[in-house]
Amino acid sequence: MTGTDPRRLPVIVGVADLSRGSATTPPTPAEPLDLVDDAVRRALTDTGSGRLAQAVTRVDAVRTTSWRYDNLPGLLARRHGWTLRTSSTTTVGGHWPVALLNAVADGIADGTDDVALVVGGEAQASLRGLGKAGRDPVEAGWTAEPGGPPTFDPEDLGSAAMQRAGILAPVQIYPLFENARAHALGLTADRARAESAELYARFSAVSADHPAAWNPGARTADEIASVTPDNRAVSDAYPLSMNAMPFVDQAAAVVVCSLQTARDAGVPEDRVVHVWGGAGASDTPDVVQRRSFGDSPALASVIDRVGAAGPPALVDAYSCFPIVPKLLLAQLRSIGAAEDLLPTLLGGHSFFGGPLSSYSLHGIAEAVRRLRRDRAAGPALVHANGGYLTHQHVVLLGTEPHPEGRLGDGGVVTVAPAAADVATDHRGPVTVLTAATTFGRAGTPDATLVIAETADGRRVAGRTTAAEAWPDALSLVGRTIDVADEGGVLTVRPA
Repeated sequence: MTGTDPRRLPVIVGVADLSRGSATTPPTPAEPLDLVDDAVRRALTDTGSGRLAQAVTRVDAVRTTSWRYDNLPGLLARRHGWTLRTSSTTTVGGHWPVALLNAVADGIADGTDDVALVVGGEAQASLRGLGKAGRDPVEAGWTAEPGGPPTFDPEDLGSAAMQRAGILAPVQIYPLFENARAHALGLTADRARAESAELYARFSAVSADHPAAWNPGARTADEIASVTPDNRAVSDAYPLSMNAMPFVDQAAAVVVCSLQTARDAGVPEDRVVHVWGGAGASDTPDVVQRRSFGDSPALASVIDRVGAAGPPALVDAYSCFPIVPKLLLAQLRSIGAAEDLLPTLLGGHSFFGGPLSSYSLHGIAEAVRRLRRDRAAGPALVHANGGYLTHQHVVLLGTEPHPEGRLGDGGVVTVAPAAADVATDHRGPVTVLTAATTFGRAGTPDATLVIAETADGRRVAGRTTAAEAWPDALSLVGRTIDVADEGGVLTVRPA
């Protein structure tokens, strides 16, 4: 608890986010370092004080995926002449912007840190454009030392059980959660898809007015839900417009310091937003062994631990796929949030853009701007999701210090250890816990992915061939079926 000592009250004093180009206007190629540096300079200017630009002693960078930097904070420090006491670069994961902000705020609250930056950015659109033009990014001037082209980590593929089952990519896995939730609520596939489309239509209206949006423009629910040549089926749960859009050039930066430092530097009071605190939790990374698929125990944990602050008025959910904001909404309603609360300040990955691990840094920037415009509007909650509904982090922001000091806690709680052993090459009856069908670009099913349970509680996971795929995988969930598992390829028959 920090009390009211301004030397120990963490505040955000500068924010910036930007987009170079858009979905309809290809960008002039720029490497992520330059985009991030642009955001940093804008964020420092946004403080309204020229004295903080040379006072930065800590930089934490969200991992850039489109290009590899061995030390992005060091590269920025060299450009700005900073002497850093603390710096870090995360692994891949959409939870990191909020996790970093909470860590920086804790460092200021305990007196370890003072003026800090949290930064992140991607140039996947530029990288794609250079590739299509046959140009080498290094020859185009992108930083190659330290750093270079993206590297591949075999651990990014998931567990051995996930690899064996061919259940690996976000576009495969998030529909598994969506269909499990729909089954639990008694929704048909059409109704579940319409629910997602109605939510995302409201999201698109938000992105339409955001200057940093990559794919702006309000869409109707019917446009989002309908499968067309321009909105092809990616899975039985989600057409293309409900999937994250990672091919963007976007960056963001946030300046954090103590309230006393802000005052000493002459930061105007109307630029100051307080970091109240937050919480983090993790589920088991192995999707096959999750205890549940229709909800998120990790998300329930973080909302419960910050719930004493009451329901937030402003919310930005990590929205890579509709299931994530849906689950967040359910948890927020459990602590009294309004039924009509819209859980986005940006418009989600499909419309604002999905700069991979950095998305929620943009959410933090927008939350700060909203609170500055209406200082009676708060509090604001920014949510970040990493992995496959694996890592959940939230942070609460307010225009005044919270009367009880820091909220939440600094630790990350592991909420759900692995649930069951995995049975391989199983033959016989199983109960389907969840299933989803993926589609190819031609609009025909590629495979149906199945996670099921044997009578003695072991997990069976795999995928059908394209010829045996079920166009409506939701109809399998909850049923007892017979399977024959051969190396992760399933033959599925009704029991």
